[in-house]
Amino acid sequence: MANFSPLVDVMMSAARKGARTLSRDFGEVENLQVSRKGPADFVTAADKMAEEKIFESLRHDRPGYGYLLEERGEVGGSDKTHRFIIDPLDGTTNFMRGNPHFAISIGVERDGKLHAGVIYDVIRDEMFFAEVGKGAFLVDGRGVEKRLRIPPRDDLTICTIATGSPFRGKPGHAKFLTELHKVMAETAGIRRNGSAALDLAWLAAGRFDGFWERRLNPWDIAAGIVIVREAGGIVQDLDTVQYRDTGQSDTVLTSGNLLCASEKLFPKLKKLLV
Repeated sequence: MANFSPLVDVMMSAARKGARTLSRDFGEVENLQVSRKGPADFVTAADKMAEEKIFESLRHDRPGYGYLLEERGEVGGSDKTHRFIIDPLDGTTNFMRGNPHFAISIGVERDGKLHAGVIYDVIRDEMFFAEVGKGAFLVDGRGVEKRLRIPPRDDLTICTIATGSPFRGKPGHAKFLTELHKVMAETAGIRRNGSAALDLAWLAAGRFDGFWERRLNPWDIAAGIVIVREAGGIVQDLDTVQYRDTGQSDTVLTSGNLLCASEKLFPKLKKLLV
């Protein structure tokens, strides 16, 4: 494996432990205990159990770290320099419908800046991971490791762009439809797959050429931001003017308005969306 710190190994191990409970319950959606915490936003028993397994694993291996978890919320730690940001099941609606497109996402901040990320596609057994300054990689189910680099395409007409639409009960429908119309008219296609974490991982792997979405949560994107940057992509708030990404500011975590693409494609995609 590439020369990554033990921290990345710890994150990947935790993701695999969380995946065991998701694998067990996937396909048994009719038997899942389901509650609703908001319009079209579901929480399953499997979701909560996966988060608990991930939390227990990370707390054992990195005692003192802080946490931001989708279900549990903020958990403080004695180590004020590190914080894990965790989504135990990104793509919950897919999971509940038997759609095998969902993932576990674990990011970590160091001194307030995103430092490493792991996204695990449970069903395909694909582990995407990255650490600042060390590149982005994918290990598939056969154990084959591949370095990830976003292709330097700059022609929108041959590009496919991933996105996520605001669901019922969230604002921004009209704005999204306007943006969708503009991007559809200039590109080879739009993909809406229901997992922002996997959209970002697939962008890093060259399966998509760009991604945009608004009002995402920190746990949806923390790991993916690191992976995309380390694969050579630009990650920026949709509503900023400049498109140079220094990687030093992660205001997109709080705004949740994300635009990502290769350096060549970014300004062209940005122009369609502003």
